[in-house]
Amino acid sequence: MKPHSEACERNRDPILKVLKEWFIAPGTVLEIGAGTGQHAVHFARHLPHLEWIATDREENHPGIAAWIEEEGSSNLKGPLSLDVTGQSWPVEQVNYVYSANTAHIMSWPMVESMFEGIGKVLASRGVFCLYGPFNRNGQFTSDSNRAFDESLKARDPCMGIRDDQALIALATRCGLMFAADYSMPAKNRVLVWNKK
Repeated sequence: MKPHSEACERNRDPILKVLKEWFIAPGTVLEIGAGTGQHAVHFARHLPHLEWIATDREENHPGIAAWIEEEGSSNLKGPLSLDVTGQSWPVEQVNYVYSANTAHIMSWPMVESMFEGIGKVLASRGVFCLYGPFNRNGQFTSDSNRAFDESLKARDPCMGIRDDQALIALATRCGLMFAADYSMPAKNRVLVWNKK
């Protein structure tokens, strides 16, 4: 049975609208943390000019594979294994990177490793879109995000909603220039960077 996320169903079209503004030229997309695989299937279907590569940790591969197999899209690849802290990534160069709801479930050193890896594999003038809940200038943007942050830290003190300014500073060190910030439903956002 395929895994299913109601949140993925709700947020996929608002996210797709943003991706259509940035993932314009034909190229390859690396998705970091494909989760259930629902986003990969939906975005590959609606962005046929792109080759979409879904990656995640191995325990999530069966669910992703079930979605991909059912979809049968020729422009949808994976799932491939990706440990953001590993020395080798499953791609050498891509035009775009997409990740959703990953930064807050990673430790900060893992977030740093993810951005460093993206800085290496993203082609010149490539685009990175990161979706999720983010604090703005060190402040929670809603009571629901504050409560969510508390629940994350109760599970693992290394988790937590990340601050947009800290992510922007980290990205700058990795050769990524902050380009845009989109408000999304449920107090989430899409942050966009360009490779210098």
